[in-house]
Amino acid sequence: MKRFENKVAIVTGAGGGIGSAIARRLSAEGALVVVTDVNEEAAREVVKAIKTDGGEATVIAADISKKDSCFALVEKAFALNERIDVLVNNAGINRRGNLLSLSDEDWDISFTVNLDSMFHLCRAALPHMIAGGGGAVVNTASQWGLYPAPNHIAYNTTKAAVAAFTQNLARDYAPDKIRVNAVCPGEIHTPMLEAGVKRAGRTIADLDKLVPFGRIGKPDEVAALVAFLASDEAAFMCGSLVEITGAQAVA
Repeated sequence: MKRFENKVAIVTGAGGGIGSAIARRLSAEGALVVVTDVNEEAAREVVKAIKTDGGEATVIAADISKKDSCFALVEKAFALNERIDVLVNNAGINRRGNLLSLSDEDWDISFTVNLDSMFHLCRAALPHMIAGGGGAVVNTASQWGLYPAPNHIAYNTTKAAVAAFTQNLARDYAPDKIRVNAVCPGEIHTPMLEAGVKRAGRTIADLDKLVPFGRIGKPDEVAALVAFLASDEAAFMCGSLVEITGAQAVA
């Protein structure tokens, strides 16, 4: 399918496991993908892989924890084709700890990266989408934003805020044909997850046993959901928080 032919899509955090899968999926379906990440080298590797597969992509390195970088990213992306059709706010961080163990810096940076960046990027991108007749925003929330896991108060709270931000933005801008939805993944097999599992002295097989479906999720599966929500096939989906968890309850 070429659901995104002649469209421009921005994917943040696209150097990571889920973000790179989203960028590759949108490219495979015809989009010109703006691959952005604070890690420029990782972003360039993703673009290289996309081009090897015959897709079209470009790197715009950006530190989305800074307001000016968010606006500069969007303007550079718009200049490529004078349009922005899809914005995937995927970048995020996970600072672990309960209230008394978490530092002020952990709390502040969690909101800066996980929530404030979406505020600034949407503020920059929506005027272009509205002028172009519409667009799609897909945010990466989390199952933990809906059902908090223990000892992750900063992450859980920011992802709950992402869910609320998504629904508010959807209701405000649906009349402008801007569809805003969020994916809420459970445990997904990424390098970040592997590192966390190793630190805890566990294995991926241990996590698989906790999922009724029999295994944790794959980045490509999240990417497929994001592509659907961003496509015209999801034309009436606006303000949805879509869980992708394999029926796993939060432990």
